[in-house]
Order: sequence, then structure tokens, then C-alpha cells
Amino acid sequence: MKLTQYSDYSLRVLIYLGVNPDDRLSTITEISSSYDISRNHVVKVVHNLGQLGYIETIRGKNGGMRLAMKPEDINVGKLIRKTEANLDIVECFGEDGNCVLTPTCQLRWALDEALTAFLVTLDRYTLADLIKPKKEIQAQIINILPAKSAASQKPKSTTRKTKK
Repeated sequence: MKLTQYSDYSLRVLIYLGVNPDDRLSTITEISSSYDISRNHVVKVVHNLGQLGYIETIRGKNGGMRLAMKPEDINVGKLIRKTEANLDIVECFGEDGNCVLTPTCQLRWALDEALTAFLVTLDRYTLADLIKPKKEIQAQIINILPAKSAASQKPKSTTRKTKK
């Protein structure tokens, strides 16, 4: 099985937000920079995650985003089902499949069993499972020092400004 880049980025955004201190807001620029991925891709992912209810976005000068639910309430299997546009791993899985072997082929059933096992395994995990160890992930992707409080982060804009 291979997930699309879209699902991968969705998981990365949630992991990023999941390791943030509770009240700290993150920006699209900050996330795309941390992962070295296209800002435009992150914009699309963030928009969809907001529509799905996984994240809360706040507009304005000091705006940003954060998780809209607890990490333990975000199920990885459900997320993948919502972010993968097509889980048809072979042509015969789709409605428009034209394979001549479809009526007698046993491969379809074996692959269906494998896909089900893949998703059932992901159903056993939550975002909380993916963000352990939290401090190490913070250090790797967002460099949030544990000594910094959420309150000291809150009023500052997360985009860098140069002084003139």
C-alpha cells in the first residue's frame, strides 16, 4: 500500500499541531518551512482538515491554527479514509473496471483482504500514538523549547519580520 502525498501531508500537519503546546497557534508558512514542502500543498491540506473538523483556524494578525480535538480522538484509519480520494488498489476495485478476469479472478479478493487489514491496523492508532515521544518530535520539526510557555508564544506572530 502507498498513501498519496495528500494523506502524508495531512498526517504531518496533524503531528505538527499535536506536538505544539496547547495554546500555541501555528501558521501554514511555519509548517511548510519545517517540513520543506510546498506552501500551496499545505494550504489545501489545512483547508480540508478544517472542513473535516480536525483543526481550528483563527484569522487575523495573530491568527493561525491548532487541533480542534484531542490527539487521542483523532483516529488514523478514519483520517486516511477521508483523505485518500481513491483506495482502489487495482482496476477491478473501481466501478469502471474493465479487466476481463474480474468475474473469475481471485486476486481481487486477496487484495481486498490486504486493504482491509491495512485499514484495520491504522484504526488501532490515534494521533496521540504518533506524537510519542513529544519532546523529541518538537525538537526535530519545530524547535519548540520545553522552557517556553504557551503564553509567551501566543501574542507573537510566527512569521519572521526584518527590522528596517
